[in-house]
Amino acid sequence: MQKNKVIVICGPTASGKTALSIALAKKINGEIISCDSMQIYRDMDIGTAKPTLDEMQGIKHYLIDCVSPKERYSVADYKIEAKKAIKEIIKKGKMPIIVGGTGLYLDSLIYEIDYQDIEFDEAYRKELEKEVEENGLESLYEKAKQIDAKAIEKISKNDKKRILRILEIYHATGKNKTEQEIESRKREVEYDYKVYALNWDREKLYERINKRVDIMIEQGLIEEVKQILNKYDTFPTAMQGLGYKEVVEYLEGNLSKEEMIEKIKMETRRYAKRQLTWFRKNKQTIWLNAEDSIQNNINMILKDI
Repeated sequence: MQKNKVIVICGPTASGKTALSIALAKKINGEIISCDSMQIYRDMDIGTAKPTLDEMQGIKHYLIDCVSPKERYSVADYKIEAKKAIKEIIKKGKMPIIVGGTGLYLDSLIYEIDYQDIEFDEAYRKELEKEVEENGLESLYEKAKQIDAKAIEKISKNDKKRILRILEIYHATGKNKTEQEIESRKREVEYDYKVYALNWDREKLYERINKRVDIMIEQGLIEEVKQILNKYDTFPTAMQGLGYKEVVEYLEGNLSKEEMIEKIKMETRRYAKRQLTWFRKNKQTIWLNAEDSIQNNINMILKDI
């Protein structure tokens, strides 16, 4: 039986995924499912570059603004919700378009990987947090490396959230993340995913990133963070997000405004570099020249579907 097609538009941050996906959705009667681990959070709009209602141009978007920053949200949660959205869109006779830059979320779909939704052990998390305070993150990075050398290759030494995740998965299941992925990849993939990624000349991409950060500051990123801090009492993962943790450092007096802006730009460039490495590992990815016109790139996609 022929599988339903699902289009994926991925690529690094600030590469133009939103504009391309909305133009494509209008052309092919599509609806968009976000694949972004930060855009799921409510009240976090500016720092996540969430498309505005105007930008959406009447195209329905799924998995944006659906989780409180107080809640934990896992890859397992994402996979369930994204699959539900795909089914709903197909049922309407429309084309599902997955759009975003969170590689882990994307892999859970296109490779049918089940990342176990492990039981959260608060005592163990506190133990890990204490170790970070006393010995720094590097000691946990080394521990995670011993447990799962393959998974740690894709992770920055400063990525506390993912380092802790490797340790927590192993602590809860006795198996490392890579072993679990290999086991779950044996399942048949439910849909025919057509994966496209936007490719930029690195210097031009970095210029776009720097410009986007300046715009976020102008739009009121600092104010947005203040409002979130006032509204919520806990942030399990939301405030670890790029752009948010640096503003918190600034508000706590640990960085000047200029240092904060430079740090956000630098960390975002590093993140974009890691995203590109991740998407290049996906053998089925078709790379589009981001400097081509949107229409040209739509034509490239239409040839395949």
